[in-house]
Amino acid sequence: MTSSARPLILLDPYPRPVDLIFDAATKARLEALGDVVWHDGPAAEDTHIDRYLPEATVLIGQSALPKERLDRAPKLRAVFNVESNFLPNVDYEECHRRGIAVLSTGPVFAKPVAEMALGMALASARRIHEADAAIRAGRETLYGEGDNADSFLLSGRVMSLVGFGNLGRALLPLVRAFGGEVLVCDPWIHPTVLREAGVTPATLEECFRRSAVVFLLAATTTENAGKIDDHYFRMMAPGAVVVLASRAGIVDFDALLDAAGEGRIRAAIDVWPEEPIPAGHRARRTPNTLLGAHRAGNIPEVWPWMGQMVVDDLEQILKGLPPQRCQRAQWETVAKVRSKPVS
Repeated sequence: MTSSARPLILLDPYPRPVDLIFDAATKARLEALGDVVWHDGPAAEDTHIDRYLPEATVLIGQSALPKERLDRAPKLRAVFNVESNFLPNVDYEECHRRGIAVLSTGPVFAKPVAEMALGMALASARRIHEADAAIRAGRETLYGEGDNADSFLLSGRVMSLVGFGNLGRALLPLVRAFGGEVLVCDPWIHPTVLREAGVTPATLEECFRRSAVVFLLAATTTENAGKIDDHYFRMMAPGAVVVLASRAGIVDFDALLDAAGEGRIRAAIDVWPEEPIPAGHRARRTPNTLLGAHRAGNIPEVWPWMGQMVVDDLEQILKGLPPQRCQRAQWETVAKVRSKPVS
């Protein structure tokens, strides 16, 4: 039983195990804020959600929230998506109309993915992974005189960020340290905002034509799905690098592999159109590539940050203040986002 004097906090965090994202101290903070209905393991059954939702102040998880279910949740004030993508199972406009904050813990991944993206760019520019493989196979050349011929420095080079959300903002100070001009293409952000961040607003064509490294950091939307194709890869200087670090859906994946396989560009890939990666996927045999299995953000130290972010923002909300740490769904654009549903 729960007390009506305290907020009811309902959990449905699948696919995140409770103990992964809530350490003991954060659990205690959460329980101090209200009566918590804990749930772990598979996604909660509809009957479980429907039992508690009418009294719930907060939902932590990815439960479907169509209008008819929101109609039965008059006390709901906040939804925290800990899968970390805004999924298409929520009526975002209705939540906006009711003043329900829909939040994502997506920012937790920005720093680890940014560091990995930079690492992949460095490895590709200097062919670090290929040099390692050459030594293991006994094919190295003395002081790298042969296999180093097409390596290049990032210092002073023009680099581009395609997408300037959480990940782009986390990557910016890392690439800025190399001293070159940083171009940004993000049609959802006003050019003045970009200039104030110290970057150069640019078209997609300018990013690919001018840059030694292009970081693809955008979410997949109704406006950009599959948009980055061979038209753009052919604009790049020979040997330039594309780092695909956010969503595979924004590129024509075959065109990307074609450009790498033909030796026109180098591709560093951490996200895939189909995951797990099929055993026979052509990328496994494509040269001029550096491959990761969607591992850039998944490191142990970041998981507890999720729970801490949720509790920090919940403290704010229960004080009548706006959340400050999680990402809030912007109802004007969230319907255009095409993240995969929870499986």
